[in-house]
Amino acid sequence: MPVWSDHPRPNPEPCREADEGLFEITTRDGRARLGKLHTKHGILETPALLPVINPNIRTIEPREMWDRYGIGALITNSYIIWKHDGLKEKAIADGVHALLDYPGVIMTDSGTFQSYVYGDVEVGVEEIVDFQKAIDVDIATMLDVFSRPDMKYSEVAEAVDETLRRSKVSVEVSGDTMLNGPIQGGLFSDLRTKSATEMGKFDFSVHPIGGIVPVMEQHRYREYAKIMLSTLPFLPSNRPVHMFGCGHPMLFPMSIALGADLFDSAAYALFARDGRILTPWGTEKLEHMVEWPIIMPCISQYSPEEVRKMDKSDRMKLLSKYNLEITLAELSRCRQAVRDGDIWRLVEQRSHQHPALRDAFLWLTTNPATAEMIALNHGKIPLDERTSSQEFSNSGGWEFGWNWILNSQTTPRKGGEQWAGSDTMARPHITAAKNLLLDRWHPRNDSGAGSDSVIIFYGQSGPWRDKCDNLVAKLLQCLPGLEIMINTPIGLVPYSLEDLNPFCHIEGPDWLWKNNLDMARVAQELELFGLSGKAIIAVDLRSETFESKLFDVVSGLKPSIKVNLVEGRLTIHEDNYFAQARLKLNRLKAADKFSVLFNVHQEQAQEIVQSAQFVVNKYGRIKNVLSSTNQHLASFRLGDGGLSLNNPGAVELFTRRRTPLPETFPETAISPYAGEGLAVVVVDDDAEPFVRKGRNVFHGFVTACDPWLRPGEACLICNQSGNLIGHGVSVSTSEDLAAMRKGVAIKTRDGIKE
Repeated sequence: MPVWSDHPRPNPEPCREADEGLFEITTRDGRARLGKLHTKHGILETPALLPVINPNIRTIEPREMWDRYGIGALITNSYIIWKHDGLKEKAIADGVHALLDYPGVIMTDSGTFQSYVYGDVEVGVEEIVDFQKAIDVDIATMLDVFSRPDMKYSEVAEAVDETLRRSKVSVEVSGDTMLNGPIQGGLFSDLRTKSATEMGKFDFSVHPIGGIVPVMEQHRYREYAKIMLSTLPFLPSNRPVHMFGCGHPMLFPMSIALGADLFDSAAYALFARDGRILTPWGTEKLEHMVEWPIIMPCISQYSPEEVRKMDKSDRMKLLSKYNLEITLAELSRCRQAVRDGDIWRLVEQRSHQHPALRDAFLWLTTNPATAEMIALNHGKIPLDERTSSQEFSNSGGWEFGWNWILNSQTTPRKGGEQWAGSDTMARPHITAAKNLLLDRWHPRNDSGAGSDSVIIFYGQSGPWRDKCDNLVAKLLQCLPGLEIMINTPIGLVPYSLEDLNPFCHIEGPDWLWKNNLDMARVAQELELFGLSGKAIIAVDLRSETFESKLFDVVSGLKPSIKVNLVEGRLTIHEDNYFAQARLKLNRLKAADKFSVLFNVHQEQAQEIVQSAQFVVNKYGRIKNVLSSTNQHLASFRLGDGGLSLNNPGAVELFTRRRTPLPETFPETAISPYAGEGLAVVVVDDDAEPFVRKGRNVFHGFVTACDPWLRPGEACLICNQSGNLIGHGVSVSTSEDLAAMRKGVAIKTRDGIKE
């Protein structure tokens, strides 16, 4: 046996027998996820590439893919093996792993693609599944019906229905063998949604998205994105999604950001045969190349000219390795972007490198349905006025899909937000952060002095508290009805949330912050916040005399306390008034954070903090929120402006809950549920003693949850008797809790001792 490395890679260990077929999520960035698929030939880490191996023509040997490239899974065609007597006999006698000399995970296709290329196949539905089972594949594929983009609606509908009819018998025949359940539907979003919904009811292990090869070949990437958004939200989240036939690295970032887990590719060899090279930005020809666009290990000692002079067979093998290395490198880059929380920034960057990809990106982030659904979320458009039933049937899938993306975002997040022009505003986590403010923050119902005005600070980046906290405290004390906002490059944010990510963490050129106010945009945002009709007082923080200019305005608002200027600074004539003013501002900050980050109704948040005290650091920033009895309720996080809950705070929030505890899993989570409080997760009796000790909650032990559970948000953990037993931070959506059976569901912060 050839050795492709000085240190051959050991063969994989099989997963635990009870875990075979299970999928777990280890890291997520919105809908992008890193996971583990458990099989009898190892645990496959996703997102993963499955190179296509033709059992008759092996451009790169499967063993080399395992030893040299660390590839954990590959895909070959069971129909080709079945049709070739020599291959068939050996596969049945020794198994497909011996046939290919490959120890990792092997997936097989069924012949569906051959039916698309050649018109028909000779094998039966039950026969091909039974054959794949007989040759000991890890993941088999049922014989579905391929749907082309040029097919009529009626033809595609019949293909979907026929695939559904074949599913029941295919699952029965597969037995314990993991089985692919392909999703068809052509370019019709309602048929894609139907296929995903109905196929998800069968006991499949993986769901490939079929019929996309001709879409990709024609560079119809907008349709590709629509297919994903009308399909993935309706599939069980505990099953990996496989983009059948997608192997061009250019499509990896967008696909992964939209929820794809597996890819397969024959492109590395097919393109090499034609002298073409894969890159993350498209395809290039070797013919006139002087230098390599990217240096990879296999060609580091050769120039393009030297490769052109090679024998055709040697040239093809070398270019195949080059294409494979490029493909694996881009997939690795995507996985790291998920870990770093930057997958959508990578999508932005790649979108600028191909016009069809840019078109898909712009459709995803600026299409009218996206704006319409955001407006729907905030009650701006009555549901019955949104669209006709036929229009909803044609586009409803991907409208729902974009909200599915937004509702999975983690906010606030740590780290700076790098500016990238208008694309920055399209990042789903930024949209989610803005939606969170619009859903959960509300103006104070104070009709006192200043209630007809709103101050907008602009012209300077944060931290604003260093320059403005004392001034704001005094203003709010003497003008209790005044609202104060800060203008940031991504929109307005209430001053009480001035340290909240991403609003205060935009990294970019100075002019981003120093631009003058766009008053039309400001007025539009104020209307969304419920502050329309108020007089706007714009305050440029770049001015050294901004306080004295503000004093001239404030003097006309009839404050209840006498104010004047001393050496250009606003002062109040009461000895202990400033301390009272700072305490009032701190309570406002705490109340608004409880409202936005813990989903507490505004009135309840104000009740919780009305007698609160605070631990403040030497820079004047709040560290801890304490109750009137000195109980530690919560802590302000310095890294992202978030709020971390403590046991007394969890008890306080739980006792104030007015909504009945959940008894099951929700069917949908597309609603803000503003003011309902922290989401509650109910665990079974087996998990209770571990949660009380502060151990994490694992999938499979959750029996119910609230529909507004979001990744990255605090949540309360209850037992089945309705008692609070702990609190933590969710790493899951409500759909994940309903479907997943493996992995961490909630990271428990602390348990409530009995």
